[in-house]
Amino acid sequence: MRFKPTIRAAFASVVIVLIASAVGFRASVSSLNLYLRKEAVPLRESLDTIPTKIGRWKRIGTDSRLGEAMVESLGTRFYLDRHYAIDGNPDNGVLTLHIAYYTGMVDAVPHVPERCWGAAGLSMVTQPRAILMPIDKSKWDLESGPKNKVTGETYPVASVLDPVTRRKESVFLPIGETEMSVTVFQDQQNPKLHLVGGYLFIANARLTSSPYVVKTFAFDLSSRYSYYCKVQCSMLLNESEEVVEKWTELTADLLSEILPILMRRLPDWTLIEATKSEEK
Repeated sequence: MRFKPTIRAAFASVVIVLIASAVGFRASVSSLNLYLRKEAVPLRESLDTIPTKIGRWKRIGTDSRLGEAMVESLGTRFYLDRHYAIDGNPDNGVLTLHIAYYTGMVDAVPHVPERCWGAAGLSMVTQPRAILMPIDKSKWDLESGPKNKVTGETYPVASVLDPVTRRKESVFLPIGETEMSVTVFQDQQNPKLHLVGGYLFIANARLTSSPYVVKTFAFDLSSRYSYYCKVQCSMLLNESEEVVEKWTELTADLLSEILPILMRRLPDWTLIEATKSEEK
């Protein structure tokens, strides 16, 4: 099939425009130091090295291991599923800690209780709501840390004891409010029990409880690297209890202890920010 010269000329013009646009787009992205592809940032230590005894909390049983199908659904092999109780006594209440780490991705969709647990057959009793956790910051240094390059806020600093060397090490904590998105669920087969679940995200050393904001934080186009980590705590409680209040009290206590320990295992974002400044 032969086309008229005018059609061939128009087609050639379109091709030239598309090629020029692609070259111009790549040049613009490069000149603005934008990164459409993210490089992975490895954990400093495996999540399962988090101590089984943290403050007054002790692990119950062994860490849960997910099957291949569940790992594929979760979207990462870097996770921790563990049960903790005060003094290791289940009568004091059992908190299930779930941590999942994602890096080097641009399209990862966070798995959150209001989506996953509802799909598993549980009924949502309350809509998700953000609760500011009463974290104990009395041992944190809130003033002398470096500043986050995006927000200008100062990183809090905490001391973590190295389990091997027994030496204290300074750790930079994420910036932002320690809010968790909290939802209450009910199993229709056992309506007297309520499952309370709450989560927050640490994304490029910034905190958020929103599964939408986390992608904005983690996939900042000005950064070559990206990561985010979901921290989730859940607990079964009797309907006669003030379930959200009880969950908040216990979760805040565990989170106060575990947050500095977790940040020792996540990437040191201050080093990445320093490297980015040197590249400019």
